[in-house]
This record gives sequence, C-alpha cells and structure tokens, in this order.
Amino acid sequence: MEPMSLPPLPPALILIIDDDADAIRLLSGMIADQAEILFATSGEAGIQLARARRPQLILLDLQLGGIDGFEVCRRLRQDPDTSDCSIVFVTADSSPDAEVRGLEAGAVDFITKPLNPPVVQARVRTHLNLQRTAMLQAQLANQDGLTGLFNRRYVDQMLEREFQRHKRQQLPLAVAFVDIDHFKAYNDHYGHPQGDQCLREVAATLAASTRRPGEFVGRFGGEEFVAVLPYTGPADAQKYGERLCEQVRARALPHALAPTAPIVTVSVGVAALVPQPGQRAEDLLALADRAMYRIKQEGRNGCRLAEPD
Repeated sequence: MEPMSLPPLPPALILIIDDDADAIRLLSGMIADQAEILFATSGEAGIQLARARRPQLILLDLQLGGIDGFEVCRRLRQDPDTSDCSIVFVTADSSPDAEVRGLEAGAVDFITKPLNPPVVQARVRTHLNLQRTAMLQAQLANQDGLTGLFNRRYVDQMLEREFQRHKRQQLPLAVAFVDIDHFKAYNDHYGHPQGDQCLREVAATLAASTRRPGEFVGRFGGEEFVAVLPYTGPADAQKYGERLCEQVRARALPHALAPTAPIVTVSVGVAALVPQPGQRAEDLLALADRAMYRIKQEGRNGCRLAEPD
C-alpha cells in the first residue's frame, strides 16, 4: 500500500468587496469561470465574510462607504484567519501614491478601472495559480511521510488557530485522540514493515471518516493520531469517535497477539468545549488524551468522552 496523498486543495474562492452592485456584476462576469465568487458591499461585511470563508483571492475596491479599502486591507492582513489571502485592489485611482499606500497596507497587486477583461482575467489567474502553488508547498511541508496525513507540527499549529477562532466566535470545538491498541505487540509479531502498513491502513480509515468541511486528521507520533473537528459539540464528537472504532474494526486487519480482539482496534478519547478566556488549545488536547487513557483502562477498543474539569 502506497502512502496516501493529502486531501485535495479546496476549490478556488474569490471575494469581491465593492459598494457598487454594478461593478460587482461586471467584475464577477469576467472571472466567473475561474472560481466560486463571493461578494460583500461594505468593508465590515467583507472582513466578516473573509474570516468565515477564507478565500484565496480578495478583489477590493479602494473607495468604500465607511472604512476605506486601505483600512480593510490592513485589518485582513493583521487577522490570522485572513492573513494568507491575496488582496488585489481594483480602483480608478492609478496614482503612484495610491499604489504605494496599497502595497504598504498588504496588497499584492492593482487592477485599474476602466476594467480590461483580458487583463483582469490574466491577473486573477496568475494570483490563483500562485496561491495554489503556495498551498501545495505548504502541504508537502506539513505531510507525514509514512501515512500521508498531516504531521504533528501542522496539527499543533492548526489546533491553536482553530482554538483561537472558536474562542472569538464562542462556538464548540472538538478533538479526538486515537491510539492503535497493542501496537507494540503487532510490530513484534508481524515485523516493522507490516507495522508500517498497518499504520497506513488505519490512517486511511481515519482520513475517510474525517470529511466534513474544516475537519482534519494528523499523525501525532508513533501509533497515535489526532483529529480536529470544528463546530462540534460533545454528542457529535462521541458519535465521530464511535464511528472511527467501527470503521477500523471493519477493516478486519488480523492481530493474532491482541488480547482485546483478533483484529486491529483503536481506543479513542474525545473532548469538546466552547473555548473560554484563560483556556488553551493544549487543555482541550489534554482532555482528549486523558479520555483515551480512560478507555484503555476500561478495556480498549472503544470511545470515551472526556468529563469536564
């Protein structure tokens, strides 16, 4: 079994922020074949939509009612949820001063009005391709070489990012800590090459069960895996963990020396909470880890929901 590839990149998404509905329609028509198009008619609405959907490219008008394009750009650049978005100003102001201010605010390019459709399409295509290349490179850097899942560094980084985002939004975030039961005995009996294949099989099962938007799973180390489940409360987190156990059992991978069952099984600890001031991402992970050890003490091959501290 070859190492898995990471999940496919998300579809291209472009956000247009402009308070002129006719300008939005005109611009959307030029680039509709390149990506899904979102739009907002004010700077504040655009910032909120960008935080929620994380577009690869933002086409931003300079002259907006309320906060202007420069300020919108600065806020998007300062926000960890949107700092990776490419921002292109679309404006009738072609003065050097406007261009310098825009670049200093964090824009990557300017498109001047009146709009020239071939130029708009070419620039949008270029920036989407640059974003795709950067995302592919980041995926390779964040990939576990054996299983193809995300590595621990990525899990740690993204868990922290999701924890802070859910803290701001006051919405529930869940984590699942997964451990292969009696894996040392498996390696001792079948050998390390077969043990590596077992890890890949379990990893593929976890990846296939972690498909909702925003969810991801990574190898945390050895035979341990962690899944991060945005917008998930305790009941749904427990259902997710129980489903993982069922799906791994369904693989029916032989494990002759396991006292729990004659097949490979997993123990899963899940924890979910609405992050509060003073809490850290490590606290949520520790809750799931403790729940996983509880299910191991209770006989393994199952899921345990963490009890609140």
